[in-house]
Amino acid sequence: MNFRNLIFVVVTFWSSIQVYAQEGTVRNQWYGKKVAYLGDSITDERHVGTTKNYWEFLYELLGIEPLVYGKNGHQWVDILGQAEKLKAERGDDVDAILIFAGTNDFYGNVPLGEWYTIKYDSVEVSGPTKEVRRRRYFQMENATLRGRINQVLSYLKMNYPTKQVIVLTPIHRAYAKFGQKNIQPEESYPNRIGLYIDEYVEAIKEAANVWAVPVIDLNSVCGLFPMYDSHTRYFANEVKDRLHPNAEGHYRMAKALMYQLLAFPADFE
Repeated sequence: MNFRNLIFVVVTFWSSIQVYAQEGTVRNQWYGKKVAYLGDSITDERHVGTTKNYWEFLYELLGIEPLVYGKNGHQWVDILGQAEKLKAERGDDVDAILIFAGTNDFYGNVPLGEWYTIKYDSVEVSGPTKEVRRRRYFQMENATLRGRINQVLSYLKMNYPTKQVIVLTPIHRAYAKFGQKNIQPEESYPNRIGLYIDEYVEAIKEAANVWAVPVIDLNSVCGLFPMYDSHTRYFANEVKDRLHPNAEGHYRMAKALMYQLLAFPADFE
C-alpha cells in the first residue's frame, strides 16, 4: 500500500468513527457499566437548576447506566449515608462509584481538619525486637472535611474493594440567592471561617494519595467560570443562581468528564 492509499484509509476510518459518534454512543470500557453517583444538588435527579444532568449526558456519550443517590444540600457528612443506601439497595451490583461533593461543606463553614491523628505504638522491627514509634490513625471526625472524606472512603474501601471509586472536585461558584436566609457570595469571598473554596478543592485532591483513588479535578478541566458574565450561559440564572449549571453547563461538565473517564478502568474484573 502506497502512502497516498494509506492516508485515504486513515481519513476514511476516522470519518466513519466521527459519523458513528454523532449517531450514537461509541463503545468503550464504560459502555453498559452501572455507575453510582453520590453527591449534592448538581447530581440530584430532581434537576436542580437544569433540565438535564451531567450523568444523563454521560449515558448518551459513554453508555453508562446511572444509579443516582445525590441529594440537594448534602455535604460530605451525608455521602456516607448515600453509600450505605447504595449498599443496602444494590449490594455489589455496581461497577463504579463517583463522588461529586464539597461545595456545600464550603458554604457550611466546615473546618478542613486533618487526615490523621498521631499516637505512639509498639511495633516489631528487624532483630526481631520491639520499638516505640509514632503511628498515624485516620481522623474520623464528623465535624471536619478531611474526617468526613475519611469516613466515606474507608467505608467504600471496606465494602467495595473490587470497584472503581472516583472523586470529583467541586466546580467554581458565583453569586446565588435562594431566599433572604440563603444568600451565597461568589468565591472571591471566603466563608465565615475565613476559608476559600480553593482550599476545599485542594483538600479533596489530597484524597487521591491518602486513599488510592483517582481524583478528577472538575474545578479545572470543565472550564466553567461563573464569575464572568460570558459564562452565565452555562448557569441556571444570570442574576440569582450562578451556582447550579444549566443543561448546557451540565453537558460541558459531562464532555470534560468523558475524556477523563476514558483514561480509567471502569471495573477491575
